[in-house]
Amino acid sequence: MNETLRRDADAIIGASLSAVLPDEAVRRALKAFQPKGGKVMLVAAGKAGWQMARAAVEALGRVDGGVVVTKYGHVKGQISGVDCYEAGHPVPDENGFAATEKALELVQGLTAEDTVLFLLSGGGSALFEKPLLPGGELQDITSQLLASGADIVEMNTIRKRLSGVKGGRFAQRCAPANVFSIVLSDILGDPLDMIASGPAVPDSSTCAQALAIAEKYRLNLSEQAKELLAQETPKALDNVTTRITGSVRELCAAAASACRARGYEPVVLTDRLCCEAREAGSFLGSIVRTHAGQGRKLAFIAGGETVVHLTGKGLGGRNQEIALAAAPALAGLDAAVFSVGSDGTDGPTDAAGGYVDGDTAAALAAKGWNVFDTLKNNDAYHALQAAEGLIITGATGTNVNDVAVALITG
Repeated sequence: MNETLRRDADAIIGASLSAVLPDEAVRRALKAFQPKGGKVMLVAAGKAGWQMARAAVEALGRVDGGVVVTKYGHVKGQISGVDCYEAGHPVPDENGFAATEKALELVQGLTAEDTVLFLLSGGGSALFEKPLLPGGELQDITSQLLASGADIVEMNTIRKRLSGVKGGRFAQRCAPANVFSIVLSDILGDPLDMIASGPAVPDSSTCAQALAIAEKYRLNLSEQAKELLAQETPKALDNVTTRITGSVRELCAAAASACRARGYEPVVLTDRLCCEAREAGSFLGSIVRTHAGQGRKLAFIAGGETVVHLTGKGLGGRNQEIALAAAPALAGLDAAVFSVGSDGTDGPTDAAGGYVDGDTAAALAAKGWNVFDTLKNNDAYHALQAAEGLIITGATGTNVNDVAVALITG
């Protein structure tokens, strides 16, 4: 392993993630918060839910009640006046269903003078859920979508119609109270009705689109699920004010600034990366081969959210696949590629992403790992573990997509 490049990568990751923590973003959005004088109830859902709720309560001083539902391992302590729950992600579980019921109980019976402060971040689609069909069936449909390679917009178009809180239905449950929604975006282009499946936003997707997605991926659906896909979601809401804060654009800008501070010339290639993970890794590797050896320290940055089509039974995540797929192209070069999820988690693993450099391919080969076979088996985690290429940050408290960086030292 190139120790200098690895130190640079770790420093860039740390600085980038610190720059997109939700604390300041929440405080900034709250400057427009003007409750009518009644009760203020807080509901936070998503992987950044605890961090957002803590920042909001610190800024406001107090709330009249609150519920946070976030991913396992993401609650970092008590918040005054707020009950915090952890639940399953990316597949919803019974703890998430129960926590969502607590949130719905909290907003029951409110008046037009009351306000619900709704803090939403990525992961909310799985974590904030009241299924309209048996929980086990919802979990199965979610697993089918994840394995199919469906993108996040396609997944949420389906999930909205199987839920009692998605697609604007949570805001309906809050009425006549007003909802002030602060959204930390984790979807390219920041489409409000798709972030965490838009619990407090009118739904722009249609039943026809949902049914077409089900057919496209040949989802195995019960008759009840098919009937739900044919039921339309709310198309207008008059009790919601929304402020969007934080996005992958900010993450890419932070990464560019961190690269510049380490002496690299940064180039942001895109903040809308949305292809197959291993293709993104191969592409970054190709960019490295084109620009290596020019005597310049360069950094190429790509933010977004790639997808993985499961073809094997290994362990990994999209960021780990990006890194591993770049390894063959980097062989023998003074260069590195790393990719990380801003929330600190990547797939069903304890890693946030992966790192490879010019020494990785040889190190893997010496230990009997074939990169192409490993990618086919979706086992990037164990290969990167063998090459000391896992990036482990722990839960970060934010969630604004992923960032991948290719570093070239000269």
